[in-house]
Amino acid sequence: MNKLLLVIPLTALLVTAVPVQADDAQAAAQTLPKELPVLKETSAVTRHSMVINGSTIPYTATAGNLLIKNTEGDAIGSFFYVAYTENGVKDTVHRPVTFLFNGGPGSSSIWLHMGSFAPVRVVTSDAQATPPAPYDLVQNQYSLLDKSDLVFIDAMGTGFSRIVGKGTPKDFYGTDADIASFGQFIQRYVTLNNRWNSPKFLLGESYGTTRAAGLADWLQQHGIAVNGVVLQSSYLNAYVDFPGPPFSLDLSYELYLPTMAAVAWYHDKLAVKPADLAALVAQVRQFALGDYARALDQGDKLGAADARAIAQKLHDYTGLPVQYLLEAKLRVTPDRFEKELLRTQGRTTGRLDARFLGIDRDAAGETAESDASDTAINAAYTSAFHWYLANDLRYRTDLAYKVENYREVGKDWDNGQRIDGQKFPLMDVEENLRKAMTENPHLKVFSANGYFDFATPFFETEYDLDHMGLDASLKKNISYGYYQSGHMIYLNIPSLAQYKTDIAGFYDSVAGN
Repeated sequence: MNKLLLVIPLTALLVTAVPVQADDAQAAAQTLPKELPVLKETSAVTRHSMVINGSTIPYTATAGNLLIKNTEGDAIGSFFYVAYTENGVKDTVHRPVTFLFNGGPGSSSIWLHMGSFAPVRVVTSDAQATPPAPYDLVQNQYSLLDKSDLVFIDAMGTGFSRIVGKGTPKDFYGTDADIASFGQFIQRYVTLNNRWNSPKFLLGESYGTTRAAGLADWLQQHGIAVNGVVLQSSYLNAYVDFPGPPFSLDLSYELYLPTMAAVAWYHDKLAVKPADLAALVAQVRQFALGDYARALDQGDKLGAADARAIAQKLHDYTGLPVQYLLEAKLRVTPDRFEKELLRTQGRTTGRLDARFLGIDRDAAGETAESDASDTAINAAYTSAFHWYLANDLRYRTDLAYKVENYREVGKDWDNGQRIDGQKFPLMDVEENLRKAMTENPHLKVFSANGYFDFATPFFETEYDLDHMGLDASLKKNISYGYYQSGHMIYLNIPSLAQYKTDIAGFYDSVAGN
């Protein structure tokens, strides 16, 4: 994001100082930033029970806020969280606790909270718009509560989380600041709840994976060795995901290609549709970093005959017209693909989940007017969460719940990152994760990926995790799951069921270290 530079003219620095009058001093004092109010730490505690795989699990839900402080001991932030802890557990030393969060930056964790592994989830329509209220809230048979206590955290500036006291945006809104503030919250939570000696897991979605990878390292440096990290729909390296203008980097086109093939497969746009999706994307992976990469490497030197041959192969894998591919110089961005694939049907595909279809006012446009997968579920999650908060969790506050707050958080966000003492303009948390896994060789990572996700394509995630510089002896600590869903894997119930099975196995494997 662009930043405005404050330029002070040299002449302003050479002006002779003059005495400040009383009125001027009063006016100047009024312009100084005032200390923000400090929210009192409160919580609402309720008792519940649920059934998972035939076993009844009694649990306590705690919705509340915790303050974090700066080095001088002043309160700077109030984090909102909802924790679910199994009742009657006397040995919390062996009971894991998992910290879960969405990303953005500027998103609350309502999506993971109401859709994935909490004890309750909202029912939404699969791959189509969910009808308006009333919405159904059901006991979540796919909850992770049988494996771990769960703590869902809203990032600063989202949900009910607020900057307080002497806090400023720079304390929270940036790659490094965000990681550190979440680390402070986790330190405070495990201290207040006597969980320092419990197994600890991190589960992040989207930019939440950026945070989780960084947190694994930050916590390690502050005396907390994490047992496991779940990266769902990962965003780990900003340098490989269209970091500049068109044609600035060919790699991005290559890494998105398998997702395009998977989406074309789903929508029956391939001339010859193979039965096995996994086998198809395996072929496209090889082509993407093989013949396709070599063709793009030639740039304008690529001959017409070779260009047509590559365009034909791209057509076979994506369903896009050969002539369109040639006119695009063999390089199709995901937003253009979302518009082009179903153009003749007057439909667009979703970005977060390309199974969803949208209808644009202008069928001749270059990109979709909106993300159909976002608009299809937004109201359901927002309304259901507010009802659940008031009626089941019994949480009361005068604050407005900020489901998404991209504008306020984004305008102050520092995309850079400090690595080994050097500040870089964009983030790349691969080094953080490598360092955490190297210093803690027992740390295991599970990468969960939706085939139809254009926000964080699965091949880019594989590429990132293959380019951490991780020692060969530690590569076995990374495992993968793939699902016929999108960014929010849990929107497709069969995928959620498989995801839960995979994660349960992952938790068991970590416990077996």
